[in-house]
Amino acid sequence: MAKVAVIIAAAGKGERFGSNEKKTFAKLDGSPVFLRSVQHFVNRDDVCQTILVVGAEDVGELKKKYAANLGFMGVQLVEGGDERYASIARAVERVTDEADLIAVHDAVRPCVSTAMIDAVFAEAEKTGAAILAAPLRGTIKRASDAGVIDETIPREGLYEAQTPQVFKRELLCEAYAALGETDATITDDAQVVERTGHPVSIVESDGTNLKITTKPDMTLAAAILKARPAPVKKAISPFEEAQW
Repeated sequence: MAKVAVIIAAAGKGERFGSNEKKTFAKLDGSPVFLRSVQHFVNRDDVCQTILVVGAEDVGELKKKYAANLGFMGVQLVEGGDERYASIARAVERVTDEADLIAVHDAVRPCVSTAMIDAVFAEAEKTGAAILAAPLRGTIKRASDAGVIDETIPREGLYEAQTPQVFKRELLCEAYAALGETDATITDDAQVVERTGHPVSIVESDGTNLKITTKPDMTLAAAILKARPAPVKKAISPFEEAQW
């Protein structure tokens, strides 16, 4: 069984969420969104390390409120950079040599299922690089800046990339080392690996692996979680509910 280091990306600005509170810290059925995502990984036998990447402006608050809890679960905290790729690059540098694979998961995807994680981990172990992705189902339109349809795009072969995205440790480390100066057009880790020429496999997922972007997404996420068995989680303390 391959050992996996999991990086939870929680350093985003969350500007579209429409609240003074960041979406990663918003409460989803009583627990912060980021914790919901962390809980999917910390109890897995194949996970040897869990790293939480947060924005520099959030480090103080996170340590004040959750340091003891994260420490109990063995979660390491890393301060992110100005862009997503810079944040992940910092976390990659902290990955233990014990890991065979590195998985990167958005903190705002708290509804990923165990079956999804199992499938993408297995595919990455086999091929070296794999991501969860959902096929596009609707009719896709490309519009002009004026909001007028320019064209209808065939949806065959089109997927929405999701997370976890999982790679052989050496592959992802080398891909980030070779990245050099870049820009915000890189929006996921698969893009970084694609630049090396290494093929990235798709493991088909679905829309229940929701990414929380706006306030209404919280309602959808809560409904999805209630429809699934709750993930088994490590006890945090006898006063867990009060602390969260």
